[in-house]
Amino acid sequence: MSIEIKAPTFPESVADGTVATWHKKPGEAVKRDELIVDIETDKVVLEVVAPADGSIAEIIKGEGETVLSNEIIAKFVAGEVAAAAPAAPKAPVPAAATAPADKAVNPAARKMAEENNISATSVAGSGKDGRVLKEDVANHIKSTPTPIASTPVAIAVEASGDRVEKRVPMTRLRKRIAERLLEASNTTAMLTTFNEVNMKPVMDLRAKYKDQFEKTHKGARLGFMSFFVKAAAEALRRFPAVNASIDGNDIVYHGYQDVGVAVSTDKGLVVPVLRNSESMSLATIENTIRDFGLRARDGKLGIEEMSGGTFTITNGGVFGSLLSTPILNLPQAAILGMHKIQERPMAVNGKVEILPMMYLALSYDHRLLDGKEAVQFLVTIKDLLEDPARILLEI
Repeated sequence: MSIEIKAPTFPESVADGTVATWHKKPGEAVKRDELIVDIETDKVVLEVVAPADGSIAEIIKGEGETVLSNEIIAKFVAGEVAAAAPAAPKAPVPAAATAPADKAVNPAARKMAEENNISATSVAGSGKDGRVLKEDVANHIKSTPTPIASTPVAIAVEASGDRVEKRVPMTRLRKRIAERLLEASNTTAMLTTFNEVNMKPVMDLRAKYKDQFEKTHKGARLGFMSFFVKAAAEALRRFPAVNASIDGNDIVYHGYQDVGVAVSTDKGLVVPVLRNSESMSLATIENTIRDFGLRARDGKLGIEEMSGGTFTITNGGVFGSLLSTPILNLPQAAILGMHKIQERPMAVNGKVEILPMMYLALSYDHRLLDGKEAVQFLVTIKDLLEDPARILLEI
């Protein structure tokens, strides 16, 4: 039975996608629900799995080609493995002519070639019009004897005095991130206000209850991010303008606090959203953020989990950042930046004490927020964190 393999249904915010990697060749046996192709969009990499046991009969959209929502990308044969159409015999080609400078190379093939320090254009391509596929590079690596030492390339470069450069195509996700950051800088009146928070009360509370918290909530670890999310949700409730967004000539005030938490991955920054964070417990926040982080690194986050959001928190402190000015996540009006906790001498009641301090940064759209509201919002977060009981009491 022949089945059409289609691209996933993209949400309205995603116009199209790109075929990133075909994991199966035509004629190769495939099990039901086995991954056959990755579709890369502006926000996430989507996986397409086999609808049944069988094989791919024909690939319609090759790697690097653009696909639309629900567009047919391949034909699948369920049941017995369908044999791939035999390739027409090719006349031997002189070695010097097998690697033209303008040979078409798929992005996945180019990446694998660069990772293995080989020239993609030196690989014989089996794709359409001689295009080099990822499988061609893999076969080339297998058929090439492994050198005893891996140093000759480095020695040759050093001896010649050449400065090596590496050119890598920008992924759709990275392109989209760049576009959005540039759009935020160019289309908003962005301003940043700063404050600092004494993290000792939260750290003491965490140290006192973290073991009991983990046992009570079945392995949920009590971190700092849950306190920041709850403090932000309460501050957003008190200052609705910070939780708003601009839509054309209208200001949209949201009656809920959907807080996005920026997560760094190898492919770029993604922002999964905690829906209705105001009603979430600390344990639920911690478990959800941990789940987001694990799935983001594996490329398993769905587009719907990263869509929307009324406010964003980003934590550069995990990488050692002491101070930064975060860029708005459009169309949101503000973003909170967390930073490294560092002990500093502070004046407390006329005495000098060494306290674990963190700088906070709030970038906001001055078209929507005045400095007074932005500063009061940030001070509210500071006050809530320096007296965590107020988060529970909502005072």
